Amino acid sequence: MEKNLKRMATMQRMQSVGLAIFYKRGYYDTSVDDVLKELSLSKGAFYYHFKSKEEFFISIVQNIIFQKVYSELIAPIEGLEDPTFILDKCFDSALETTEHNDLDNGFVLSNFITEFNGKNPAIIKLLNEILRVWEVNLITCLQKGKTDGYINRHVDSEAVASYLMSSYIGVRLLMVEGNAKLLRYKFMQQLRSYFKTIIVKR
Repeated sequence: MEKNLKRMATMQRMQSVGLAIFYKRGYYDTSVDDVLKELSLSKGAFYYHFKSKEEFFISIVQNIIFQKVYSELIAPIEGLEDPTFILDKCFDSALETTEHNDLDNGFVLSNFITEFNGKNPAIIKLLNEILRVWEVNLITCLQKGKTDGYINRHVDSEAVASYLMSSYIGVRLLMVEGNAKLLRYKFMQQLRSYFKTIIVKR
């Protein structure tokens, strides 16, 4: 039992450090040796846990990237009422976290989708599946809002979900080099104005 816990702790540390390095340098510009140097591990220790760099990265996608997207953007809006209020809180909170995290450059999911597009079908499939889970969750939230009388029935939930995702990813990209605090404020102001156009007037 203790041996398994130690192995899991080692793998978690490897994945966390690996994500930071891949995110900063890019997957294709990072070697296993680069990761090992940062971790102070031997090649034998690495290959004891993972067969290859690709398998290592896939474990990062499944265990860290999905969890990060889920905890920031999916879990906070699941099954709750008044979707515009909940989405407002969710996006504002996620952007606030980004504003104070120097390592969170851009949006981890879209950054890797851009890097792997056309290069690695297995990994791009996994990344796109995470994007799809987020999209489906947003559509479900908006559809529930229509059913519950919060959002106008004529609103196209799929189109709104696409708009929310693309605008959120876009502002995350702008926050890398721009004034993160100001960009977050402006984005949230415009988002709130947009929400006013799709809610049921009370």
